[in-house]
Amino acid sequence: MGRFLLGIIVGIVLIPLVVLGWLKFGHPPVAVADPPLPMERQITHIALHARINSEMIHTPPIQPTDDNLLAGAQIYHDQCAVCHGSQGKPSPLGPHLFPHAPQLWEKHHNGNVVGVSDDPPGATYWKVANGIRLTGMPAFNRILNDDQMWQVSLLLANADKPLSPAALSIVRDEPPPAPVAAAPAKMKRKR
Repeated sequence: MGRFLLGIIVGIVLIPLVVLGWLKFGHPPVAVADPPLPMERQITHIALHARINSEMIHTPPIQPTDDNLLAGAQIYHDQCAVCHGSQGKPSPLGPHLFPHAPQLWEKHHNGNVVGVSDDPPGATYWKVANGIRLTGMPAFNRILNDDQMWQVSLLLANADKPLSPAALSIVRDEPPPAPVAAAPAKMKRKR
């Protein structure tokens, strides 16, 4: 019985010391190009989804009107496209993050879902507001106001639906249309 208890005590002390030694003197996978730890994705996703599900707002306080989707498109263009890409133009930066930043205007492998359009808007809002640790996804709750975070979240929830031409132009990162030049006014001659 004494050996059994000694084994448990040594195990409780020895295992954390070995892990700490490996972290300090070994070569744990901390670079973006390193392979993930075993079950890293599963462990982090369980905690992330549990937190989002317990804290997300289920009913958006604003509606996906044309004005809100247009504002969301501009916010997406200015704040999100650098990592998550524009419609038809994947981000050159996103694939070099770990984990890769999802390209939010590409269809999933099944061809029906675009980006996070299958997620509740409240889940996307939570990610925009709070960010996601160890992914490069920043928290925007001190950069954008509440309406702006909802506008971009509603835009992404509707990414698989038709958008207004103005919003579509923004999410495609197209240059704005050139202003139409007015014809010069005719001058009256003095007689």
